[in-house]
Amino acid sequence: MDTVRVLIADDHPLVVGGLREAVLAAAPGAEIAVAHDFDSMAAALEAAPETDLVLLDLSMPGVRGFSGLLFLRSERPSTPVVIVSGNEDRAVIRHCLEFGASGFIPKSNSLETMRDAIAQVLDGGRWTPPDFDPNAQSNREASVLARRLATLTPQQIRVLMMLSQGLLNKQIAYELSVSEATVKAHVSAILQKLGVESRTQAVILATKIETAQELSIAS
Repeated sequence: MDTVRVLIADDHPLVVGGLREAVLAAAPGAEIAVAHDFDSMAAALEAAPETDLVLLDLSMPGVRGFSGLLFLRSERPSTPVVIVSGNEDRAVIRHCLEFGASGFIPKSNSLETMRDAIAQVLDGGRWTPPDFDPNAQSNREASVLARRLATLTPQQIRVLMMLSQGLLNKQIAYELSVSEATVKAHVSAILQKLGVESRTQAVILATKIETAQELSIAS
């Protein structure tokens, strides 16, 4: 059998150690890479494009809230991503699934549960906490926004996150090494895709993405 390749993207050593143990229990002999921030995560995937699974924390340097998941699903749509988080809010779990996550593992789960969840996803399935009902009625507005967010390109996601930091177009252009006109085009595309009318509304939504909150736009 081909070697299973797993990337653990988390900056907490104890969590990484537990996840490593769970991965090896689910897939003995697996090759495990570890990333502690956004840049090292992107570099690890660039070095190993055939990665079979990414275990992603919702919060580590360069990754806040849903931004890392949105980036991964847009940049690497064929690579399964499982969120491993201490945030067990049901709206957060639902949004992660709407953004294309293959599973959601609370950090409070036992090693055995994590092993079973990882094995299930590696077998092509999905896994969520037993007490989470994926068929429960969701917030319609939030679900619509989640679907729209999932259409953003990796670069548009980065621009949106920079908007939430209060950066001006020229500052974003400098950070991304592109022209200011390119940034303006990205901002216009973001507003159109999200169905919002202003930069302010986009920033409100980006803040909710970064803090992993229920998605909504203030009217």
